[in-house]
Amino acid sequence: MKLKELVEAVEATLAKQGLPEISIGDTVKVGVLIQEGNKERVQPYEGTVIAQHRAGVHTTVTVRRVFQGVGVERVFVIHSPLIKKIEILRRAKVRKAKLYYLRDRIGKGTRLTPKLNY
Repeated sequence: MKLKELVEAVEATLAKQGLPEISIGDTVKVGVLIQEGNKERVQPYEGTVIAQHRAGVHTTVTVRRVFQGVGVERVFVIHSPLIKKIEILRRAKVRKAKLYYLRDRIGKGTRLTPKLNY
């Protein structure tokens, strides 16, 4: 029992405070810390959240965007120290927990219905 309490205490110190409530279908801008040589900078990655795995400190979100005609997906651990900022740009009304069907669509077929009051 003490080991479980110790793990929970360590996870509580690693968890970030003040993160926005991210849901499936949101268009988010994630600020990722990039190291180039001895320099550090924050690079924005903007896309649609197509999947989410909720596991406390190990919570991940899968963000998809189309770059030069190619779909690119990245999985972010939102409590990672490499994630500096998460900003929600738009919310969408979706009826599924995972939006993997967007992988098969191109162009206007990837549009989601916006939520008007959020």
